[in-house]
Amino acid sequence: MSENAHDGARQTVMIAAFEGWNDAGSAATSALAHLHEVWGAEDVDELDPEEYHDFQVNRPVVTTDEDGRREITWPTTTIATATIAPSGRRVVLVHGIEPSMRWRSYCRELLDIAVEHDVRTVVTLGALLADVPHTRPIPMTATSESVGLQAVLDVEPSTYEGPTGIVGVLQHAAAERGMQSVSLWAAVPHYVAHPPSPKATLAILARVEELVSEAIPLGELPEDAQAWQHGVDELAAEDTEIAEYVQQLEEAKDTAELPEASGEAIAREFERYLRRRDPGSSGERGKGPTV
Repeated sequence: MSENAHDGARQTVMIAAFEGWNDAGSAATSALAHLHEVWGAEDVDELDPEEYHDFQVNRPVVTTDEDGRREITWPTTTIATATIAPSGRRVVLVHGIEPSMRWRSYCRELLDIAVEHDVRTVVTLGALLADVPHTRPIPMTATSESVGLQAVLDVEPSTYEGPTGIVGVLQHAAAERGMQSVSLWAAVPHYVAHPPSPKATLAILARVEELVSEAIPLGELPEDAQAWQHGVDELAAEDTEIAEYVQQLEEAKDTAELPEASGEAIAREFERYLRRRDPGSSGERGKGPTV
C-alpha cells in the first residue's frame, strides 16, 4: 500500500460502473448515479464512442429539446469529479456502457484519466443474478488483486475463473498499473431481474460507504427498497410455485449465513450509524480501514 493509503481524506478514488453484462437490475449504475447526485459531481470528460461501441448493439437515441430541435445522444462513457464535504476527499466517477470492442484501449484511456486526477484506488461496482431470496439482505462480495488491501480491508482475492466483463478487465488493468483496486458485487434475485433493483443499489452504497469512510445521504432509497420488497412479496403471494421457491431460498440462506450475526458484522453496522449521525467524524470516531 502507498503511504497515502491511510489518509482517507486526501486520497482520490475512482468509482466505476457499466451498463450491460455487469449490471443486473441496473443496481450498479443506479448506485453510481446516486453518488453523482448526492455528491454534486460535475461531468469533466467523456470517451469517444466511435472507438469502442458497435452502434447496432448500443444504438444512439433521438430526442427533441425544449426548442423543438432534434438531437442525437450517443452511447458513451462519462467521467465526473466531486469533492466530498467535509472531509475534502476527491472522487472520480465513471459511468459507462460495456464497450463492444477495444477493451484494452478503453481501460488504458480510463486509467490515463485516473492518473491525471491522481487516483490511487479504483473501485468497480457490479451486480449479478443469483439464487438469493428478495426477503433477506442482499449478499455483497468484495474482491481485490491488491495484497495490501486484502489484509487491511478484509477482502478476498477473486477465485472466479471464466468469462469476464469490462469490470474484471478494468480491475486487472488497474492492478497492472500499480493502482489499488477493489471490486464490489451485489447478488440480485434472478426471479426479479428487471430494473430497478433499489435494495441491491442500497447494499452497494452501504459497502461503498464502508470502503471510503464517507457518509452517503440515501434520500428516498430506503423507502424505495422497502416498496420494492413489498411489491415482490405481493407477486410471490399470487403464485404458489414462486412462494415455495422463495421459501427454499430463505431456508438455504439462513442455514448458510448463521455466522453473519457476528461481532464484526455488528461493529460495521455501528460504525456506519456513527458516520451517518455525525458526518464530520468520518476520520475520527469509529475509524476503520479505508481506501
